[in-house]
Amino acid sequence: MIVSTAAAITSIAIAKVTSLEALPYSAPIEYSPPVLKGVSFTINGKAHTLEMDTRTTLLDTLREHLNMTGTKKGCDHGQCGACTVLVNGRRINSCLSLALQHEGDTITTIEGLGTPEKLHPMQAAFIEHDGYQCGYCTPGQICSAVAVLEEIKAGIPSHVTTNITGQMQVTNMELRERMSGNICRCGAYSNIAEAIAEVAGQST
Repeated sequence: MIVSTAAAITSIAIAKVTSLEALPYSAPIEYSPPVLKGVSFTINGKAHTLEMDTRTTLLDTLREHLNMTGTKKGCDHGQCGACTVLVNGRRINSCLSLALQHEGDTITTIEGLGTPEKLHPMQAAFIEHDGYQCGYCTPGQICSAVAVLEEIKAGIPSHVTTNITGQMQVTNMELRERMSGNICRCGAYSNIAEAIAEVAGQST
């Protein structure tokens, strides 16, 4: 029985090889070299001019070409917010944006908000309120939080804003809604909200 089974398997294998040999020849696929193009922008107050593959995202440009690894690559699908940076004062998911889209733009990453010697108020508040655990999402959280307060100050409504014509208020509901695109897998949301609220109170 074992011998007959082995013989059957061998015959099937020979048949597959024969069928493959009978396939028409196809030439090897030729790959075109990447298209390169130059882009110039200002990052954290410093001008940069780069030439890169036109498919390169802003996130990969920061991390791989400029060694600014504070901006994290989380989901790479725009769903976790770990890659949040500020472009002309507005927050974006840098993993969903091509670098070439930002010709002439002013970009701020977590490295540009503050330094260990002189922390940004939001960075200091995150430390004080323990608004992080593993810290992986923290750069994106902080960049997003800074932009959130500017959005409220500018009167930009959110999904939970009840009065879009009046003065925007920094409420717990507003902060949680506006920060919902930044995921913290450790669950430090309450502490994050407290940190943002403290900075909001300092600026009023």
